[in-house]
Amino acid sequence: MTKVELVRAISKKTGIDQPTTLAAVEAMMECVKESLIEKENVYLRGFGTFELKHRAQKTARNISKNTTLVIKAHDIPHFKPCKEFMQAVSSK
Repeated sequence: MTKVELVRAISKKTGIDQPTTLAAVEAMMECVKESLIEKENVYLRGFGTFELKHRAQKTARNISKNTTLVIKAHDIPHFKPCKEFMQAVSSK
């Protein structure tokens, strides 16, 4: 499902016009992004959690040039679905 399809589906279910729905979806995604940038997790009860996962520094190899390089420690965004969400998906 793309963002356009998501907006259409939400608009159809709620009866809200598509431009307003698009603005709400965009605002939600922006708020999640800003919270993660500020290192705050986003908890959506009944859906899941957007959180940061820390990756430690590691050494990698560039096989084509036969060199090693260091990948610095960094954080990556991660989504962890809630238990009910996981059960609903796995039961189908």
